[in-house]
Amino acid sequence: MHGPLLGLLINKDTDMPQPATTARPALRFLIPAKAAEFRIPYFPQGIPAGFPSPADDHLQKALDLHEHLIKHPAATFFAHVQGDSMKDANLYDGDLLIIDRAETPRHRSIVVAIVNGEFTVKRLHKRNGELRLVPENKAYPSIEVTDGMDVEIWGVVSHIIHKAT
Repeated sequence: MHGPLLGLLINKDTDMPQPATTARPALRFLIPAKAAEFRIPYFPQGIPAGFPSPADDHLQKALDLHEHLIKHPAATFFAHVQGDSMKDANLYDGDLLIIDRAETPRHRSIVVAIVNGEFTVKRLHKRNGELRLVPENKAYPSIEVTDGMDVEIWGVVSHIIHKAT
C-alpha cells in the first residue's frame, strides 16, 4: 500500500473511539451489554408481505438478537446516527448502527471513519488506488482521501436498526 492507503487500516488496539476534537460528534457510541442470553419470540417460517397465510402459533421459537446481529462481540460497537448525509442509503438521524471493527472494509461498504479527528459514517469507494468517503445525500460532497489527510477507517457498519414509520 502507498499514500493515503497506509492510514486506512483498522486500528484494532483501540477499544473506544477517541476523537481529537470536542466538536459535536457525528455518532454517539454505545457498547453492547454482556448480558446473559436475551431471547425473544421468533417466527422462522417468515411472514408473507403478499397474501396472508394461516397463523401457526406452535411454530414460534426463540431468537437471540445478540447471536444474530453480532459476529465479533469484542470488536462490536453501537452508535446512533446524527444527521442526514446517508439518508439515501436508508440511514436516518437517530438510527442505531451496529459497527464491526473486525470486518474488512471493502468497496461500497458503509463505514465509520475518523477524518481529521471527527467521526463520520459514509460509503467507502476504493478503486484504482483512489479512496473516497461518499455520502448518500446529494446535498453533501464526497471526501477525497489524499496524502497528508488524517483518515482512519474505524469500522464497518454490519446492521442498521431504525423504527418503522
